[in-house]
Amino acid sequence: MACFSSTFIGEAQAVLGAMDVDSLEQLARGLAEVRERGGRLFILGVGGSAGHAGHAVNDFRKICGFEAYAPTDNVSELTARINDDGWENCFSAWLETSHISPRDAVLVFSVGGGDDEKRVSVNLVRALDAARRAGARIFGIVGRDGGYTRRIADVCAVVPVVNPNRVTPHTEGTCAVLWHLLVSHPALQTKPTRWESVV
Repeated sequence: MACFSSTFIGEAQAVLGAMDVDSLEQLARGLAEVRERGGRLFILGVGGSAGHAGHAVNDFRKICGFEAYAPTDNVSELTARINDDGWENCFSAWLETSHISPRDAVLVFSVGGGDDEKRVSVNLVRALDAARRAGARIFGIVGRDGGYTRRIADVCAVVPVVNPNRVTPHTEGTCAVLWHLLVSHPALQTKPTRWESVV
Protein backbone atom coordinates (compact mmCIF):
# COMPACT_ATOMS: atom_id res chain seq x y z
CA MET A 1 0.00 0.00 0.00
CA ALA A 2 1.37 3.42 -1.00
CA CYS A 3 2.13 5.90 1.75
CA PHE A 4 0.27 9.22 1.81
CA SER A 5 3.30 11.17 0.61
CA SER A 6 3.61 9.00 -2.50
CA THR A 7 -0.12 9.25 -3.16
CA PHE A 8 -0.17 13.04 -2.81
CA ILE A 9 2.89 13.55 -5.00
CA GLY A 10 1.42 11.19 -7.59
CA GLU A 11 -1.78 13.23 -7.62
CA ALA A 12 0.20 16.46 -7.99
CA GLN A 13 2.09 15.00 -10.94
CA ALA A 14 -1.20 13.92 -12.52
CA VAL A 15 -2.62 17.44 -12.10
CA LEU A 16 0.39 19.04 -13.80
CA GLY A 17 0.37 16.40 -16.51
CA ALA A 18 -3.26 17.13 -17.31
CA MET A 19 -2.87 20.93 -17.52
CA ASP A 20 -3.91 22.61 -20.75
CA VAL A 21 -0.57 24.12 -21.80
CA ASP A 22 -2.21 26.17 -24.54
CA SER A 23 -4.09 28.16 -21.90
CA LEU A 24 -0.79 28.83 -20.11
CA GLU A 25 0.84 30.06 -23.31
CA GLN A 26 -2.17 32.29 -23.94
CA LEU A 27 -1.88 33.64 -20.39
CA ALA A 28 1.79 34.49 -20.90
CA ARG A 29 1.13 36.22 -24.22
CA GLY A 30 -1.91 38.08 -22.89
CA LEU A 31 -0.06 39.34 -19.82
CA ALA A 32 2.91 40.39 -21.97
CA GLU A 33 0.58 42.40 -24.19
CA VAL A 34 -0.82 44.24 -21.17
CA ARG A 35 2.67 45.06 -19.91
CA GLU A 36 3.87 46.20 -23.34
CA ARG A 37 1.05 48.74 -23.62
CA GLY A 38 1.92 50.14 -20.18
CA GLY A 39 -0.93 48.49 -18.31
CA ARG A 40 -0.92 47.46 -14.70
CA LEU A 41 -1.66 44.03 -13.24
CA PHE A 42 -4.02 43.64 -10.29
CA ILE A 43 -3.75 40.20 -8.68
CA LEU A 44 -6.69 38.99 -6.60
CA GLY A 45 -6.95 36.05 -4.25
CA VAL A 46 -8.63 35.05 -0.98
CA GLY A 47 -7.16 32.93 1.80
CA GLY A 48 -4.13 30.98 0.61
CA SER A 49 -4.57 32.59 -2.79
CA ALA A 50 -4.11 36.01 -1.15
CA GLY A 51 -0.68 34.80 -0.05
CA HIS A 52 0.02 33.73 -3.62
CA ALA A 53 -1.13 37.14 -4.85
CA GLY A 54 1.36 39.01 -2.67
CA HIS A 55 4.23 36.71 -3.66
CA ALA A 56 3.28 36.91 -7.33
CA VAL A 57 3.16 40.73 -7.19
CA ASN A 58 6.77 40.67 -6.02
CA ASP A 59 7.86 38.38 -8.84
CA PHE A 60 5.91 40.10 -11.61
CA ARG A 61 7.42 43.43 -10.53
CA LYS A 62 11.00 42.24 -9.90
CA ILE A 63 11.44 39.54 -12.55
CA CYS A 64 9.08 40.80 -15.26
CA GLY A 65 9.20 44.58 -14.84
CA PHE A 66 5.40 44.60 -14.60
CA GLU A 67 3.64 47.22 -12.47
CA ALA A 68 1.58 44.93 -10.23
CA TYR A 69 -0.50 45.24 -7.07
CA ALA A 70 -2.68 43.13 -4.77
CA PRO A 71 -5.44 44.56 -2.54
CA THR A 72 -4.59 42.10 0.21
CA ASP A 73 -1.08 43.56 0.63
CA ASN A 74 -2.47 46.61 2.47
CA VAL A 75 -4.23 45.24 5.54
CA SER A 76 -5.28 48.69 6.77
CA GLU A 77 -7.07 49.59 3.54
CA LEU A 78 -8.50 46.10 3.09
CA THR A 79 -10.03 45.97 6.55
CA ALA A 80 -11.33 49.54 6.27
CA ARG A 81 -13.05 48.63 3.01
CA ILE A 82 -14.49 45.44 4.51
CA ASN A 83 -15.77 47.48 7.46
CA ASP A 84 -17.25 50.27 5.35
CA ASP A 85 -18.10 48.65 2.00
CA GLY A 86 -18.60 45.02 3.04
CA TRP A 87 -16.62 41.91 2.16
CA GLU A 88 -18.42 41.48 -1.16
CA ASN A 89 -17.34 44.91 -2.41
CA CYS A 90 -13.87 45.26 -0.89
CA PHE A 91 -11.98 44.26 -4.07
CA SER A 92 -14.26 46.06 -6.54
CA ALA A 93 -14.05 49.30 -4.55
CA TRP A 94 -10.25 48.95 -4.43
CA LEU A 95 -10.09 48.45 -8.21
CA GLU A 96 -12.28 51.50 -8.77
CA THR A 97 -10.08 53.62 -6.48
CA SER A 98 -7.08 52.31 -8.44
CA HIS A 99 -8.72 53.73 -11.59
CA ILE A 100 -8.62 50.41 -13.39
CA SER A 101 -8.71 51.06 -17.13
CA PRO A 102 -8.78 49.25 -20.48
CA ARG A 103 -4.97 49.17 -20.46
CA ASP A 104 -4.92 47.12 -17.24
CA ALA A 105 -5.55 43.50 -16.33
CA VAL A 106 -6.82 41.46 -13.40
CA LEU A 107 -5.34 38.05 -12.58
CA VAL A 108 -7.38 35.84 -10.25
CA PHE A 109 -6.03 32.97 -8.18
CA SER A 110 -8.90 30.91 -6.75
CA VAL A 111 -9.85 27.34 -5.88
CA GLY A 112 -13.39 27.82 -7.22
CA GLY A 113 -13.29 31.03 -9.24
CA GLY A 114 -16.14 32.68 -7.32
CA ASP A 115 -19.85 31.96 -7.41
CA ASP A 116 -22.51 34.58 -6.66
CA GLU A 117 -25.37 32.09 -6.46
CA LYS A 118 -23.55 29.80 -4.00
CA ARG A 119 -22.25 32.86 -2.08
CA VAL A 120 -18.60 31.77 -2.35
CA SER A 121 -15.84 34.34 -3.02
CA VAL A 122 -18.43 36.91 -4.04
CA ASN A 123 -15.80 39.64 -3.68
CA LEU A 124 -14.04 38.09 -6.69
CA VAL A 125 -17.28 38.13 -8.67
CA ARG A 126 -17.87 41.82 -7.90
CA ALA A 127 -14.24 42.67 -8.73
CA LEU A 128 -14.45 40.89 -12.08
CA ASP A 129 -17.64 42.77 -12.89
CA ALA A 130 -15.84 46.05 -12.09
CA ALA A 131 -12.90 45.02 -14.27
CA ARG A 132 -15.21 44.13 -17.16
CA ARG A 133 -17.06 47.46 -16.86
CA ALA A 134 -13.71 49.24 -17.03
CA GLY A 135 -12.71 47.29 -20.14
CA ALA A 136 -9.72 45.64 -18.47
CA ARG A 137 -8.43 42.21 -19.51
CA ILE A 138 -9.30 39.33 -17.17
CA PHE A 139 -7.08 36.32 -16.54
CA GLY A 140 -7.33 33.46 -14.08
CA ILE A 141 -5.73 30.36 -12.61
CA VAL A 142 -8.54 28.51 -10.90
CA GLY A 143 -9.69 25.06 -9.86
CA ARG A 144 -12.86 22.95 -9.97
CA ASP A 145 -14.98 24.05 -12.96
CA GLY A 146 -13.47 27.55 -12.93
CA GLY A 147 -16.58 29.25 -11.56
CA TYR A 148 -17.32 32.85 -12.50
CA THR A 149 -13.68 33.56 -13.33
CA ARG A 150 -13.63 31.00 -16.11
CA ARG A 151 -16.95 32.21 -17.51
CA ILE A 152 -15.91 35.86 -17.75
CA ALA A 153 -12.13 35.66 -18.31
CA ASP A 154 -10.33 36.41 -21.54
CA VAL A 155 -7.97 33.54 -20.72
CA CYS A 156 -8.28 31.12 -17.81
CA ALA A 157 -6.15 28.12 -16.87
CA VAL A 158 -8.21 25.54 -14.98
CA VAL A 159 -6.40 23.18 -12.60
CA PRO A 160 -7.93 19.74 -13.22
CA VAL A 161 -9.45 17.72 -10.40
CA VAL A 162 -7.76 14.36 -9.91
CA ASN A 163 -9.02 13.72 -6.39
CA PRO A 164 -12.25 15.44 -5.31
CA ASN A 165 -11.16 15.12 -1.66
CA ARG A 166 -8.06 17.26 -2.24
CA VAL A 167 -9.19 19.98 -4.63
CA THR A 168 -7.97 22.87 -2.45
CA PRO A 169 -4.39 21.72 -1.72
CA HIS A 170 -3.79 20.64 -5.31
CA THR A 171 -5.29 23.80 -6.80
CA GLU A 172 -3.32 26.11 -4.51
CA GLY A 173 -0.11 24.11 -4.90
CA THR A 174 -0.44 24.01 -8.67
CA CYS A 175 -1.27 27.71 -8.79
CA ALA A 176 2.12 28.47 -7.24
CA VAL A 177 3.85 26.32 -9.86
CA LEU A 178 1.91 28.00 -12.69
CA TRP A 179 2.51 31.62 -11.77
CA HIS A 180 6.18 30.77 -11.31
CA LEU A 181 5.97 29.33 -14.83
CA LEU A 182 4.53 32.65 -16.00
CA VAL A 183 7.18 34.86 -14.42
CA SER A 184 9.85 32.53 -15.88
CA HIS A 185 8.27 32.54 -19.34
CA PRO A 186 10.42 34.14 -22.07
CA ALA A 187 7.44 36.33 -23.04
CA LEU A 188 7.43 37.88 -19.55
CA GLN A 189 10.78 37.49 -17.76
CA THR A 190 13.06 40.48 -18.25
CA LYS A 191 15.51 40.11 -15.33
CA PRO A 192 17.55 37.12 -14.14
CA THR A 193 16.75 35.55 -10.79
CA ARG A 194 19.43 35.95 -8.12
CA TRP A 195 20.27 32.41 -7.06
CA GLU A 196 20.90 31.23 -10.61
CA SER A 197 23.78 33.72 -10.85
CA VAL A 198 25.42 32.72 -7.55
CA VAL A 199 28.36 30.38 -8.07
